[in-house]
Formats: sequence, C-alpha cells, structure tokens
Amino acid sequence: MDTKSCGSADLLKYDMTEMGAAVARGELSAGETPRAKVRSRVPVVLRRGVECVADLVTFENLADPGEHVAFVFPAPYRAAEILLVRVHSECLTGDLLGCDRCQCGGQLQEAVTLIAARGGAILYLRQEGRGIGLYNKVDAYVLQDVGYDTFEANRLLGRGADERTYRMAAQMLSALGLDTVELLTNNPDKVRQLRAEGIEIASVRRSEPDLLTEPHRFF
Repeated sequence: MDTKSCGSADLLKYDMTEMGAAVARGELSAGETPRAKVRSRVPVVLRRGVECVADLVTFENLADPGEHVAFVFPAPYRAAEILLVRVHSECLTGDLLGCDRCQCGGQLQEAVTLIAARGGAILYLRQEGRGIGLYNKVDAYVLQDVGYDTFEANRLLGRGADERTYRMAAQMLSALGLDTVELLTNNPDKVRQLRAEGIEIASVRRSEPDLLTEPHRFF
C-alpha cells in the first residue's frame, strides 16, 4: 500500500487489516492490542520553564489512531534511579495560550522543570478536554460560567465526566523500557489504569500547580 497517497481513514483500515493478518498467523490473539514500538526518535530543544534537550519520540501500534508522542529526558547523574514520568493530556488553551480556565500549562511547565533535572519522560496524549474534544470543552466552559463544575458540565453535554484512557500511555512506556516509574499526577484514575495495564507505579508525586480551590476540576 502506498501510504504517501492515502488518508488517515485508509491508514487506519490498513492497520486493522494488518492486525487481522497477525491474528490469522497466530502472532496476536483476537482482541489483543499489538505491542507498541518506537517509530522515530529525534533530539529537540525545549524552552518551557527551563531550556533543556529531550528526545521527541513517536510510536507505532498504539491502541488508538491518535498521534501521541513522548519527550524523553536523560538521567545523567542517577541513571539507576526510578525515573519520573508525567502522562499529560493535550490542552490547547492551557498548554499553548496559558488560559486561566485550567492549570494544564503550569502542570506541563512543572513537569519539564522536574523531569529535565532528574530524568524520565513526558507522555503527551491527544485527548483534549478529558477526552471529549476541544469544541465540547469550550461548551463546558460556558456551563462552568453559570455554576457547574467540569464533571457536571460534561454530563450535561451528554459526555462522561472523564473519557480519557491510558492504555496507549502504558504501551508507550513499555516501548521506552519504562515499566517501573514514579508518576507525577494528582489523578488516582490515571494511577489505577496504568497499573491495570502492567505498569508498576513505584510512587506518586503530587503536581503542585494542580492544587485548586474547586475539588476535582482539573487533573
């Protein structure tokens, strides 16, 4: 198949065909997610809180077609130590523009600063608005302005309170050889899902920018 001339729908169909062939060959059980592998890896300079160098990593065989990426930071001084990981869901308004509706930009900056100093990885997952998408997230902002919190607003829009999944994050960590990590998060569901997918969470470090007055609004 000439992937240069096909669209994303064609690529997804091709991926599913390949998975079916793998099941027929006995390489993969029906319903089993294929093991992810690194697709490409390139060094980049980041300027978010601190200036540092990290490897930008892309993947193949992830559990969904989103273009999820990882930023991997070297651990020059304590390579044997369990590395720090932040699993960060995309937030256009917070990450890029510093919108005061959430703490996502502050969480990302904190993660770069801490992980650049210690070594580890930031996984950047393409699941905007707790998995409901950018437009729905903005609609939820409108409902928040009349008194609803994020969970309530999402439900009023006919969506789940939090639709994010972390199976692809577990695949990414395994592909990077990070099967045991310290996780930077305040979200217990993230910890639970990663452990259920086989990642050992040795410890959890709280994210300081996430400590807001409204309970459960942002993770």
